[in-house]
Amino acid sequence: MVNSTSRRRAVCVGAASVLAAALIAAGSPAGAQEAVDLSEVFNPLVVRALQGGEISGEFTPLGLSSDDPWFDEPELSGDTAPGILLKARPVSVQVYQVRPDAVSAYQLMYTTTDHFGRRVISTGILMIPEDGTAPADRKIIGYAEANDSLGANCAPSHQWTGGNQSDPAMFSALGPVAEMFGRGWAVMMSDVGNDGDTSPHPFSVGQFSGKATLDGVRAALALPEAGLASDTPVGIYGVAGGGVAAGFAAEQAHTYAPELNVTASAIQAMMIDPATFEATAAGGIGSGFVFSSVLGFDAGYPEIKLDDHFTPVGRDVAAAFRTSCQALYLALPFVPFDVLLTNPAPRTIPALAAAYEDNTLGKQAPKSKLLISSCEDDFLVPFSEAKELADTYRAAGGDVDLIPSQCGPLDYVTNLYKTVTDQLGMQDVAWLDAAFDEAESK
Repeated sequence: MVNSTSRRRAVCVGAASVLAAALIAAGSPAGAQEAVDLSEVFNPLVVRALQGGEISGEFTPLGLSSDDPWFDEPELSGDTAPGILLKARPVSVQVYQVRPDAVSAYQLMYTTTDHFGRRVISTGILMIPEDGTAPADRKIIGYAEANDSLGANCAPSHQWTGGNQSDPAMFSALGPVAEMFGRGWAVMMSDVGNDGDTSPHPFSVGQFSGKATLDGVRAALALPEAGLASDTPVGIYGVAGGGVAAGFAAEQAHTYAPELNVTASAIQAMMIDPATFEATAAGGIGSGFVFSSVLGFDAGYPEIKLDDHFTPVGRDVAAAFRTSCQALYLALPFVPFDVLLTNPAPRTIPALAAAYEDNTLGKQAPKSKLLISSCEDDFLVPFSEAKELADTYRAAGGDVDLIPSQCGPLDYVTNLYKTVTDQLGMQDVAWLDAAFDEAESK
C-alpha cells in the first residue's frame, strides 16, 4: 500500500510535470526579453509548497458560493472612503487538487469606486508566501487577473480557493504568481465587485476595474495579519483582460490613490480601445469573447439596453453567458455578429460608443515606470495601438518601455517555450523585479 506522503509527492510531481511539459520545447533564441527559466517557476518556495501540500483524493473545492453569509454587504455611509477594509477571513488556497502549505491567504471585502463615481463594495484575495521574508522587506503586487466573467463565483477569490477550476484566467496566472511567490512578493487580486453578487458582472470596464485593483491593495495594506507597512512598494500587473484593469490602475494611481507607493506597472496584450477591439475581433476566433465583452459593458451601463438588439439566437447566448464564467465564451469562435445582434456593429449604438470612449486607455500618463508588452503579430489587439499608447504616455512625460512579445505562427513551431511563456506574461515579472531594484537604488 502506498502511504499518504508518497501519494502526495507522486501527485505533486505529476502536477508539476504536466505544467513543465506544457512549457518545455526546443531552445530559446534571443528575444526582446529573456525567456523565463523553469527554475523561476519551480522555485524553492513553490517546490516546498507542492511537496508539503495536502492532496485531496477527490475534487473537493473550498470555494464558497453566493449564498454564504460572508458575502452580505454592510451598508455604507455617504462619506465612506474608498479602500476601506470592511471584513476579512483566512482562507485556504487550493489549485486543482493541491492545497499548498506554504501560502497564507485572506479573503477581503472592501470599498471601492465604480465607473459612475459611486462608492461600492468589492471582494478579493490576498496571498502571501510563507518564505521567511520580513514584512518590511516585502513588495505587494496588485495583480489584475484576466477574470473576464459575467457570472457569480467566477472571480479570483473563488478560483484560488478551489472553485471555477476550469477558468483559463487562473491557469494563465499560475506561472507569473509562482514567480512572484519565489521573490517573496504578496499578491492581491481583486474580484472587481462582490463575487457573491448573482447579477451579471461588468468587465472590460477599466474605469471600475482599475480603481478596484488599487483599492484592493489599500485593503491588503490595512489587514493587520498581513503585517505590511503603508509604504510597502507596490507593483501593478495585468495581461489581456487584466491588462485593462492594470492599465487604468497605472494611469489613475497618482490621482486616485496617491498614498500608495506604486513603483512600477506591467501591462500586456490588453484591449486599448474597445471599439477597435470589437471591429478587429468580432466574427473571428475571439468572437464569443467579444460578445461577452459587449455584455460586460451592458451590465455596467444599463442605458445601453443591449436586449433591444438581440436576435433570438443572441438572446439565448446572452442568457447563457450572463450566468457563466469565461471558459464558455472561448467556445464560440467565428460566429458572425449578425447572428447574435440585429445591429452587427454594436459600437455604433450611441450609449455603448460613449462607454467605449470612457474606457479607452491613454487619458493620462502613469507617474510610475511602465512596461507595455504586446505582440507584433497579435490578431486581436493591433500592435500599432500599443505603440500609439506608449507614444501618448511618453509625450505626457511617462517613463515607458515598449517591448514586443512573441506570438507569431512560426514562433509556436520553432520556439514554443518562449512563445507560450511570453503570452502568459511570465517574462514581465523579471522586468518588475528590475524596476523595484532600480527604485531602491535611487
